[in-house]
Amino acid sequence: MSKLLENENGEIYIDNEVIAQFAGHAALDCFGIVGMASLSVKDGLAKLLKGDNVSRGVSVKMDDDGLYINFHIIVSYGVNIRTVVDNLISTVKYQVEDYTNMKVNKINVYVEGVRVID
Repeated sequence: MSKLLENENGEIYIDNEVIAQFAGHAALDCFGIVGMASLSVKDGLAKLLKGDNVSRGVSVKMDDDGLYINFHIIVSYGVNIRTVVDNLISTVKYQVEDYTNMKVNKINVYVEGVRVID
């Protein structure tokens, strides 16, 4: 278990994996995001992750100051990458802060590939 939050009823622990899954699904709702990417160490290729595997393309670190989130994504061909990434950052930051009541200090986005969507 990761972060301790306290309220009038007791203590709350939230695991990094829970936050990673929530952040991954929030990112998938953003326009232009095809999916999360998992890098194959063996051949250096990005693999598209779907379904419950989205958290493998997201890493979450916590400290006393808040959350640090890294995304490895695949974007749609023909979209403005800067606009897609800015939208992802603002959407995920808002939703994760609302969901967890913890501050998101930094979100890094690594674009690992581009896919043509039919």
